[in-house]
Amino acid sequence: MHEPLQLEHGLLRESHQQGLHYSLFAPLHYERNYAYPLVIWLHGPGADERQLQRVMPLVSMRNFVSIGPRGPRACAAGVSGFTWTACDADVSAAEASVFDCLDVACEKFSIARHRIFLAGYQAGGTMAFRLGLNNPRRFAGVLSLGGPFPTGNCPLVYYDQARQLPLFIAQGRNSEYYPVETTCQELRLFHTAGMHVTLRQYPCGDELNPQMLHDMNVWIMELVTGMTTTTEAAL
Repeated sequence: MHEPLQLEHGLLRESHQQGLHYSLFAPLHYERNYAYPLVIWLHGPGADERQLQRVMPLVSMRNFVSIGPRGPRACAAGVSGFTWTACDADVSAAEASVFDCLDVACEKFSIARHRIFLAGYQAGGTMAFRLGLNNPRRFAGVLSLGGPFPTGNCPLVYYDQARQLPLFIAQGRNSEYYPVETTCQELRLFHTAGMHVTLRQYPCGDELNPQMLHDMNVWIMELVTGMTTTTEAAL
């Protein structure tokens, strides 16, 4: 059973009664006869599924259906919220939550199954990369905003398919969580592996820059429509 939906300015909030905590975002003027792209959002550390409510209005109010699960691990004592880690149990739990959320969104809305995008912030972005690369045929693209590329547990185990998966990285120039030096090391990996990666740097630190969210919308819609609106090429 699901709790009743509450609609406010295109935003749907819902929490599953069987342990799957999530928020849903419905586009303004939702059209039942149109198959929407779906954005699955993985919140940053110290937050929860409600971060979706703040993020998606800055991405787009009209272009996407979006859903955000709660991270599987509570933050350390004294720190509120939840996060994502690389331990096997958390990765398995995160994967289950993502695909359960995918099913929920497809049950409630008209979704284009070939246009599912996985995105996240900081630890959520790293987990988005990990899950996307573990399931490269399930997603049309993966975005990490301020989250480094995953290490350990063979993130490129499906190398041939992963090379075809479009990746977007947003990095703050003054970030301490995801410093420029780490990005440079990753670029060498992406180049060697022949991966399809778009990297953009922003004049900020570790915060979610509004321009990042704007560019997230543009990048996804370029993939959806097949039309390029920027001159920046993927690596």
